[in-house]
Amino acid sequence: MFEILFQKPVVAGALACLCLFGLSGCQASQPPVPSQPQATRQAEPEAVNLVRRLDGYAPQKKEYSFYFTYKLVHPWWDAVALGMEEAAQQYADQGVIISYEYLAPSAVSAQDQIRRLEEAAPRGFDVIGVDVADVDAVTPAVNALLDQGHKVMTFSSSDASREDGCRRIAYVGNTHNFQDGADLAQALCQKLGGQGKVAVLVGTPGAPCHEDRALGVKSAVAQYPGMEIVELEYDEDTVEKAYQFTKEFLERHPDLAGIVCCNMSNPVGAARAVVEAGRQGQVVIVGMDHDQEALDYLRDGVIYALGVQDCYSIGFDTIQVAVKIADGLLPGEAYPEKTEESTTIIYQDGAAAMLRTLYGVID
Repeated sequence: MFEILFQKPVVAGALACLCLFGLSGCQASQPPVPSQPQATRQAEPEAVNLVRRLDGYAPQKKEYSFYFTYKLVHPWWDAVALGMEEAAQQYADQGVIISYEYLAPSAVSAQDQIRRLEEAAPRGFDVIGVDVADVDAVTPAVNALLDQGHKVMTFSSSDASREDGCRRIAYVGNTHNFQDGADLAQALCQKLGGQGKVAVLVGTPGAPCHEDRALGVKSAVAQYPGMEIVELEYDEDTVEKAYQFTKEFLERHPDLAGIVCCNMSNPVGAARAVVEAGRQGQVVIVGMDHDQEALDYLRDGVIYALGVQDCYSIGFDTIQVAVKIADGLLPGEAYPEKTEESTTIIYQDGAAAMLRTLYGVID
């Protein structure tokens, strides 16, 4: 069997937990924005791979203990937890016990994250993993743990890379947040014919994935002389603040043409405000991930496109890589320094399939 400690309950059994999915979302390098968007239309997207098997690596021990901390308690990370749980169960089936703690604060705080890392250090975990809340603040804490002999990895949506001065061993998660933002913005700009005013909802200040997506959005919009970003706000990954900011955008800009949302929560808040104002069909919304309400809005045409990350695979692969790190393997020996997980842009014609796959919703 395996043992797990969560910040809050996560239902056991990955396939039985699909209705739990309500998913968001490293100061990554900034690749050039392509002249043609990478976001291709998919009627039946396979954005989340729920059929994962261990890669065949033979663990060197019979028991492992891991500690994982992430940005904040939020449904997006519950979906990551489902992948972790499935990997741990498959190891248990092989007689390998995986115990891990998976904890986070109720609001993003780099200082809280540093405190959690420091408190975990003397407890003897085989590997410590962190979804970085702020690269500049958290990198020294990660390096200090490494200097003390601890094995530290990063995971989820936010890396602190070697280019940032962080010596973490490896990263599992989204390696292309900049491109995700660019792809969403390209989809919006093309939908608008390259003309119009745009607002951007980012998320949490300093959160690498949110900031990087916003940079991608700016780079893509800059390709269109007829497009202008007139508002940019940080909603701190909350639906309520995204809703309020969008109401204000709509009041200040009666001709607002589009909104780009850089995390999971803000597409929901933006869509609520647009519907309340009666401006659905007039304001084009694009955003991240597969919150059920956001997918409902996508199906109904209120949201134009969503970039869905494979959170399940992020969690599954995090456990696999942690086992190899614990066994003393280095990147390149049995796993890459960065395990890249996918993002799929889905449109209205793919919403029903996603709702059916993740939530059992059948129209």
